[in-house]
Amino acid sequence: MTNRPVSVPRRGLNDKQAATVERLYSEAMALLREVGHEDLAMRAVGQRAGVSPATVYTYFSSKDHLFAELFWRVIEQQGVIGLKSPTPTGRLQELVRHLSDVVAGVPELTAAVHKALLAGDPEVHRIRADIGLWCVGQFHNAVGPDARLPAQVVMTLSFAMTGALMQSGMGVFGYDKLGDHLVDTVAVIMRNVA
Repeated sequence: MTNRPVSVPRRGLNDKQAATVERLYSEAMALLREVGHEDLAMRAVGQRAGVSPATVYTYFSSKDHLFAELFWRVIEQQGVIGLKSPTPTGRLQELVRHLSDVVAGVPELTAAVHKALLAGDPEVHRIRADIGLWCVGQFHNAVGPDARLPAQVVMTLSFAMTGALMQSGMGVFGYDKLGDHLVDTVAVIMRNVA
């Protein structure tokens, strides 16, 4: 539900700046896989991308901002699928399964973003709001225009998704089980709607 371009931390980038941002994203993901989020340093990302630390901070205000942007980029690029089920419950289950698979596919980034999305950085706040609005929009789309569900149901689904992500981030269960838990949660919520 945002007009923000995919994968760009700020608007108005020229071609050279956009290429720099792409290198920063690529090198940050590679470094994140190698050293983990705790040991990732913005200076190292810049060095690997062939730019100065000052240049890195031109595009990303903090490590948390970088992680949030990377996560938002993955969600925007992989988060939308064609839902096939004829029922709202089935479409919602397809959606949460797919989103869970996307999150599980980037475990290092998902671990990094758990902390990052809670940061007080204004840029992170903006991304957090965009992700939240996007998720609610995806739930509305999955329910479909014909289903007459109370608004609280979509918000409950959103809360369930957020809570499940937090639970997996805290190690209560692995990312590989996230989809199963959310599919079951959708069934429970939707069974009690009518």
